Amino acid sequence: MDKFLLRQQVLERLAEDLRQAEEAARTAHETATHEENIAENKYDTLGLEAAYLATGQARRAEAIRQAMAHWRQFRPLAYDAAKGIQLGALVWLLDADGGQQQLFLGPGGGSMTVVSGDHTVQVISADAPLGKALLGRCEGDEVSIQRAPVRRQFEVLRVH
Repeated sequence: MDKFLLRQQVLERLAEDLRQAEEAARTAHETATHEENIAENKYDTLGLEAAYLATGQARRAEAIRQAMAHWRQFRPLAYDAAKGIQLGALVWLLDADGGQQQLFLGPGGGSMTVVSGDHTVQVISADAPLGKALLGRCEGDEVSIQRAPVRRQFEVLRVH
């Protein structure tokens, strides 16, 4: 599986998310500043609410821009068993129920699922609980994470 193709898919998805966030911010700003939405009394808050929404969407767009900058600079390296799993690793996990999943450990802001050929790959950051648990681990190691009242166990089957 090509890590650079996975990276490109993440960048494309982030670009689409950015486009949507910018459009939502533009629409909310137009609503907030439209002459029909000028408050006539203290209970008329449509313009104010739209302004809050525009601010939130603008912040979301900026967070996506920052994530895109990190992903553009990101160059996944080959797996080095001496260092264990690091940023850029493609990891195959086996859970306690026998289910398998593939993870691509990348920079923040790219949490999503992408498809590569016949495989679905979950993209996570090193800041995610499972990402933190995987750092430094090797093939054959077991990792666990606590989610609410449930502890989930995984075995690292393979790393690329």
